[in-house]
Amino acid sequence: MANHKVFIFAPADETGESHRALEAAGCELTLGQAGWMTPQGDNEQEMVGLAEGADALMGTSIRSSPITRTIMESSPQLRIVAKYTIGVDDIDVDAATELGILVTHAPTESNWGGVAEGTIAIMLALLKRLRERDAQVKAGGWRDQAMQGRYLGRRGDGYEGLTIGIIGLGRIGSRISELLRPWRVRLIGYDPYVPMSHFEECGVQPVDLGTLLAESDVTTLHVVLTKETGHMIGADQLAMMKPSAVLINTSRGPVVDEHALVEAIDSGRIAAAGLDVFEEEPLPSGSKLRELGDKVLLSPHMVSSNSGTGGLRPGVEWATRSVLSALRGEVPDNVYNKEVIPAWQKRFGA
Repeated sequence: MANHKVFIFAPADETGESHRALEAAGCELTLGQAGWMTPQGDNEQEMVGLAEGADALMGTSIRSSPITRTIMESSPQLRIVAKYTIGVDDIDVDAATELGILVTHAPTESNWGGVAEGTIAIMLALLKRLRERDAQVKAGGWRDQAMQGRYLGRRGDGYEGLTIGIIGLGRIGSRISELLRPWRVRLIGYDPYVPMSHFEECGVQPVDLGTLLAESDVTTLHVVLTKETGHMIGADQLAMMKPSAVLINTSRGPVVDEHALVEAIDSGRIAAAGLDVFEEEPLPSGSKLRELGDKVLLSPHMVSSNSGTGGLRPGVEWATRSVLSALRGEVPDNVYNKEVIPAWQKRFGA
């Protein structure tokens, strides 16, 4: 497998193990400037130059310089674009498919499972007023009745418990339903792309989007970013929610109209929001979200990040295996745009 060029547009392997594995297989590596913690990097024209002649592109999420058609067209022999993460919204997948290029992603449990656990943490912090209580005690205060939290689950004394609405019942949404079931909350969900049997397996009542927004005490978003889901939560949808409701978004920032969200929270239309993702990342210093105090819980797009074997490490390993497979003429096991496989095999198959 000698003389293959691999452009790592957004490196995220601090150990260098994946780089050494690629080099041991005879690959020549070119490293870009972007990174997971600071997702700015080369602009498109610089990326075109770095990608020229590449057989494979790989890396983590990249916001400032998404992998465009122009970048992919800079290398006629490009076989694969491999992501370390689940999301592929920073790749022009339609263009890759037209060009006969595989796009792979890395839906590792450490990643999607981490998002689910982080979402539960955000939910509990908001409902139980944990940050406010901590700040009050540190400031010398004690047991302010305004700091009361909300009880989640159904009780034997007749309290019905809260209703949690899950938008998107894929890996993350399904794990959240699994984590919440012991709390005895009412789970409702909206996902037109999964069968009714999956709702039953997850213990989630299927409803339409309007019903979910109107009845949920907490609405949590777990969708991929597509033309359909962009701004799927805007002013009209926020107006359907309870004034006491909480919105959580740990999927992708553009799924929510941030301007409408700020207005809804500021006016008391909804109570609070927990956000790990934003329309522009990093969050601009002048963002109105920064001015909403404890009504918002903000996280720097790292809800899935955990030490040890979590985080991106399994995704890096998976992407590396996928690149090596593609360079051998083999189809990897994590292709996102599966419809391109027949044409790809005719061109690159072993």
